[in-house]
Amino acid sequence: MELKSEFRVGIPVEQAWSTLTDVEFIAPCMPGAQLTEIDGDEFKGGVKVKVGPITAQYKGSAKFVELDEANRRIVLEASGRDSRGAGNAAAEVTAEMTPDGDGTVVSIATDLKVTGKVAQFGRGVMADVTEKLIGQFVDSLEQKLSEIGDQGGSGAEASDAADDDADTADEAAEVPASGGPRQIEMAEPEPVDLLETAGRPMLKRILAPLAVVVFFLFNRRRRRKRRQG
Repeated sequence: MELKSEFRVGIPVEQAWSTLTDVEFIAPCMPGAQLTEIDGDEFKGGVKVKVGPITAQYKGSAKFVELDEANRRIVLEASGRDSRGAGNAAAEVTAEMTPDGDGTVVSIATDLKVTGKVAQFGRGVMADVTEKLIGQFVDSLEQKLSEIGDQGGSGAEASDAADDDADTADEAAEVPASGGPRQIEMAEPEPVDLLETAGRPMLKRILAPLAVVVFFLFNRRRRRKRRQG
């Protein structure tokens, strides 16, 4: 399914580019996400989602396949699998940044493929969930930027400053002596509650077929009573 969204951040496009391509800096702002390893333009991690009483954890990897700084265009490919083997997900995400006064507008197009329980939601619900999760991400990112705003600089410099902050000590990376992939220590995220996030669209999806079943059973019972009478 194809999903499109757009958001605005209150920083110039140059800083927006540096910030949004700094995975280690923005990862804690992503609902339900945990970054575990960085190796050049490739990184690994997981996403936790909750559907009612069931919690699923997708573990996988992602990589930048295009980083066009001149045109402010990013293409990211990601894939993951439910740790219980109940489904998988893959996505190609294209983000383009354009100046907007003293801020930046980021347009995102996502080609998403999912299987398992999450796939039952359909495009409408997934689009609504995506919009709300992006809203949460932007709020968290704006708050993080404002906390270190006095230090100025690019997103990468801001990330270094954030690592020195006691409140973000759990984001510090362990760099192996071999110079290989960096292991990232990041706190376990709270799972994204899809039912709660989807809100009314999800309730309609659940209640509509339930209402049909109830209506059918009610009328069937009435017909039996009439025959018995």
